Amino acid sequence: MKIISVEGIVVSQTPFKENSKILNIFTKDMGIIGCVSKGCKNLKSKLRVISERYAYGTFHLYYNDKGLSTLIDGDIKDYFINIKSDIIKTSYLTYICDLSMNVYKESENNEIYDLMESAILKIEEGMDPKIITNILELQYLNYLGINLNLDCCVKCGSSKVVTLSLSKGGYICQNCRTNEMIINEKVLKMLRLYYYVDISKISNLNIDKKVSDEIDNIIDEYYQEYSGVYLKSKKILKTLEG
Repeated sequence: MKIISVEGIVVSQTPFKENSKILNIFTKDMGIIGCVSKGCKNLKSKLRVISERYAYGTFHLYYNDKGLSTLIDGDIKDYFINIKSDIIKTSYLTYICDLSMNVYKESENNEIYDLMESAILKIEEGMDPKIITNILELQYLNYLGINLNLDCCVKCGSSKVVTLSLSKGGYICQNCRTNEMIINEKVLKMLRLYYYVDISKISNLNIDKKVSDEIDNIIDEYYQEYSGVYLKSKKILKTLEG
């Protein structure tokens, strides 16, 4: 086995034998790598911190492309102290990691890691976790193959849209509208902004709570109806927020 160094985040862990763990590391360039972290539960182990769930840094591995790799050492880039000090933010972190793993399994596109990393870092900076997560969810639709048309009416191509139809896959204008409820213009505009914004470049979020709540409900409904992704971590998050 060759030795490699990869940037990544520990997105899940499973106890292994008495003092070890099996880790799933979502890496920047090599997707999800499963590896054994031997003896990491021992208090004096050099692997203890780098083997914790949500450890974010550089991982040095004996790499096995046909099975489990072995963790040799690692260097932490960020401890996510802000996130981990708040139960709601930690729940968002859990959900983001779970969702990102599931989305990656659908498309195996390395851009998914970059989006996940950017979202987590923005929440760590203090950005609203719900808004950042909604932006991520909306942008992940491309990789799930169920992206919405948020450029024009899905029926006729008109730019003068008045609502959104989840069943039809995007914006609807007045002429093509049937029984869909009219949606607030600010919500429609903000949905499009969510879809196209570069998460890594967000410097502030000044969004009316009613608008952000309505967007959150729209995205929840779309995921439940069309994504095929049903995560326990999302249910827990909603319970905590409720």
